[in-house]
Amino acid sequence: MMKRLSLWAAFTFVILYSCTVQAQSQFSGWLASFNTIKTGKKTSIHSDFQLRSSGEFERIQTVLLRVGLNVHLNPKITVTAGYAFIDNYRAIGAVNGYNPEHRMWEQLLYNHKLKKLLIAHRFRLEQRFIGKAIVIDDELETDGYGYANRFRYLIRAILPFSKQATFSKGIYAALQNELFLNFGNTTAVNRKTFDQNRFYPALGYRLNKSLDLEAGYMNQYVNGRDKAYTNNNIVQVAGYLKL
Repeated sequence: MMKRLSLWAAFTFVILYSCTVQAQSQFSGWLASFNTIKTGKKTSIHSDFQLRSSGEFERIQTVLLRVGLNVHLNPKITVTAGYAFIDNYRAIGAVNGYNPEHRMWEQLLYNHKLKKLLIAHRFRLEQRFIGKAIVIDDELETDGYGYANRFRYLIRAILPFSKQATFSKGIYAALQNELFLNFGNTTAVNRKTFDQNRFYPALGYRLNKSLDLEAGYMNQYVNGRDKAYTNNNIVQVAGYLKL
């Protein structure tokens, strides 16, 4: 069953990507660090830190800090709960600044192999508290928070170029897709169920069993509030640390 799900999800990469051709396009860069630090036989700490530029690389658009506690139920299944802080650049007229978002999040991660492919399925729920930006005395301020729920499904496949029985060093190719869906009251976001999709092919190098370095292209297709679709072309550089 999981093999069929993996193959089906791979075909959806192309289908979802083909939907982006009519959207308004812009370019940006993302820098990310994803970390897993073991704390016990079945527990570890998740953390990730991301910097995202605005369109055309004019400024830092988003700063994201996320932490969580992992519980490894078995070698294939991990459950996590945590908190994230996001600071987003906003402009209202001539006034600009950063507006915060706070999130609680929970996820289930399922890993398996399909021949040489290393495949991960991630199911994530987010409870989002999104700051309402207003202008007071020519300063951007936060006037309360809007609440929204979101579901995310990510599938990621890694193909090692090495012939090692257990992949511990060398070059690999990565391909992933993540779908974002709003549910419940959507007035705090875009008033729609479909939020965005991220399609990402990349090349990476595994230095050792603890560290991967990776660079790739991400196509972020965002469904805006007023039928304004944005096709964000992103260069992403990321590190994956496991201790």
